[in-house]
Amino acid sequence: MLEAADTSPASPLISRRTTPPTWLVVALACAGQFLVVLDVSVVNVALPSMRTDLGLSASGLQWVVNAYAIAFAGFMLLGGRAGDLYGRKRMFLVGLALFTLASLGGGLAQEGWQLLLARAVQGLGAAVLAPSTLTLLTAAVPEGPARARAVATWTAVGAGGGAAGGLVGGVLVDVLSWRWVLLINVPVGAVVLAGSVLWLTESRAGDGRRLDLPGALLATAGLATLAYGIVQTEAEGWTAAATLAPLLAGLALLGLFLLVESRTAAPLMPLGLLRIRSVASANAAMLVSGSAMFCMWYFMTLYAQNVLGYTPLEAGFALVPSSLSVIIGSKLAPRLMRVAGARTVATSGTLLAAAGFAWQSTMSPHGAYVTAIMIPGILMMLGAGLAATPLASLATSGAAPEEAGLVSGLINTSRTMGGSLGLAVMSTIAAARTSRNAHTGAAESLTDGYALAFRTSAILLLAAAALMLAWLPRKNSQTTAK
Repeated sequence: MLEAADTSPASPLISRRTTPPTWLVVALACAGQFLVVLDVSVVNVALPSMRTDLGLSASGLQWVVNAYAIAFAGFMLLGGRAGDLYGRKRMFLVGLALFTLASLGGGLAQEGWQLLLARAVQGLGAAVLAPSTLTLLTAAVPEGPARARAVATWTAVGAGGGAAGGLVGGVLVDVLSWRWVLLINVPVGAVVLAGSVLWLTESRAGDGRRLDLPGALLATAGLATLAYGIVQTEAEGWTAAATLAPLLAGLALLGLFLLVESRTAAPLMPLGLLRIRSVASANAAMLVSGSAMFCMWYFMTLYAQNVLGYTPLEAGFALVPSSLSVIIGSKLAPRLMRVAGARTVATSGTLLAAAGFAWQSTMSPHGAYVTAIMIPGILMMLGAGLAATPLASLATSGAAPEEAGLVSGLINTSRTMGGSLGLAVMSTIAAARTSRNAHTGAAESLTDGYALAFRTSAILLLAAAALMLAWLPRKNSQTTAK
């Protein structure tokens, strides 16, 4: 496509085509976000089938989820910066194409390692795609109530993608096979790709800076190594060399990442951004709350299938009420924010989610659907939906136009990084409790492990709520921490 030249460093590049309707830009951006978030959770109900077909171990199942999440989190800042420098539309298209091709590879995998590799490449594509979904949207909608509604729609669609994963995955596994939880992305991705080529317009904040590839590699390697060390604690314990070595190496790599970012001329994550109170506090809150909430779908689907004996389709339908509640929470949040403020809504939503996690931790091997899955699931996800929109709004407030993609990537990175590490920790906690209580029977010991994971998550959410009350700014403004 031919593009007009920039009139100023921060002015957007606009295609010579007629500017598309705002609703169409929002729809395409949300479609990309839906695919990205859907693939975090859609594989959950397919995990038992994947394990049987490909001979994956218990830790291998965890890496089906975490290979995607870690690549997603580790490269998202790079994806956000690439969109700022080289064009948000261009990076949207590159990320979506890579994501779609990796989905095809994963759906055709014949060995466990092939599936894990495809999931990692999917995560890389998602990391390039996801930041552009929000920056394309905010560039198309002026700041104010209209943008708040658009961001709420984007948040609801993203939350709905994560929530719908269980139902979509259940239908596909029961009707076709586990492979279709990945292959379904191919036709959908192709349609969104064609629409985006035709109707999206280009924008960038081209300032001539280079991409910080060393920073991205250090962040991803540090996160993956740290997650591997956490997983090792299940078999080796916390004090074994096989555990301590990757834990220390992961922390060292993340420390080196911060050192590189403080000294490079064009950092992937300018540490000065963290002096903006709204950015720093919202990302910290998202990191902590994400570490608790991310594992909900994973454990709920395993509990439904492995303990209660649900089929994949039944497990998917069982989570429909919670899927709807997260969307309702996301759409209610902007209205509540106008009345009570972003901080109050985020904190209240987190406390509501904590109540749901605490309720879920009382699960039993013979739980009734309404009290063991439906009501606690609704509380957890209604709270998650209420909290996500104000946190995203605070995290992106006060950012300069040339930093829009970076800040968008940062909030997604915080949520996904917290989630991937949280899943590693919660899975280890659950597995350790299950092994310790193996003499009580399979269903009882699995339930004990899952319950402990939910109890731990509830405690983390209480800590996140306290953090929000203490640190989030009272008003959605560019407040700098002193």
